[in-house]
Amino acid sequence: MDEMTQLRELRADAPVPDRAALAPGRQRLTDSLAGGRSTRRLRADWRIASIGAAAAITAAALLTTQIGSDGPTHGATAAAPLTLDSPAEVLNRAADELAKQQAAPEPRDDQWIYTRTKIAQREPKAGSAGVGRLSYDPDSWVPYDNSAAAENGKDGDYRTARQVYRAADELPDDPALLLAKVRSFYPTGHTADSLPEAEAQHSFRAMGLMVEAYPIAPDALARIYRALATVPGVKVTDHLVKDAAGRDAIAITRKEDGSHEQREILISPRDYSYAGMRFVAAEDYEMKVPTGMKVPPETYKAGEVLTSEARIRAAVVDAEGQKP
Repeated sequence: MDEMTQLRELRADAPVPDRAALAPGRQRLTDSLAGGRSTRRLRADWRIASIGAAAAITAAALLTTQIGSDGPTHGATAAAPLTLDSPAEVLNRAADELAKQQAAPEPRDDQWIYTRTKIAQREPKAGSAGVGRLSYDPDSWVPYDNSAAAENGKDGDYRTARQVYRAADELPDDPALLLAKVRSFYPTGHTADSLPEAEAQHSFRAMGLMVEAYPIAPDALARIYRALATVPGVKVTDHLVKDAAGRDAIAITRKEDGSHEQREILISPRDYSYAGMRFVAAEDYEMKVPTGMKVPPETYKAGEVLTSEARIRAAVVDAEGQKP
């Protein structure tokens, strides 16, 4: 068996990558390798750090981040006691608060979306098969109307900020109809590299992509939260967790089908905005290592954070490079 085959099989049990989330990162990495900026930001799907992507990532400038590093907090939690007993209770309460908020005007087509992000990743043991480094730029500027990228990109699931904003604004109130619309907006895979998903997992993945979009009208996000609570298998962690910036966050979770990990959508307990995402070990397990690879197996404990992304700031600005 050749080395590349071994590398591909090493994380064969990992869930299918989010093509919509990874497409911008692929382009930035390509630009970097072609002589662009040395630290291009990669979107935070933990599978970026899989062995299959290791060769490309290592070719770029490598920055190491640690889970639990210092960072700002969201601030005080909501005034009323927050009970994390059920996802429906949490998400419906969040929706009620969001529905009271006034929406800002939709950005102009010539404006930019600025985000600042912090990524943290589990560092593997010395000599293990894992990859503990990730290259990214915490500051990002993307045109609100990024039509050129949407039209020229190879990933059919890529959506511009404008497309997501308008699609979210038109979502129906009925949760079942809303979920169907979002699944259609972010379709499941149909290739060997992006296999079809079961409906519940497809819904949770697609809703996660919709929730992390910026900007999104408060009433649209409220409808999304209400529908998210109805996805089969969705849960809420019974205590606040820490995001990659060390802030408290509510974790809305679902175990990935056929995997040992769970995907978590993180929400601020202060204003119920999107705070970030995490992949966490749902159970104790040992990563399989192909026969012939001389590395010790990597072991994981239930509750261990594999990768985490925190959105520290997001804003609409008038020009690339401008910060709010």
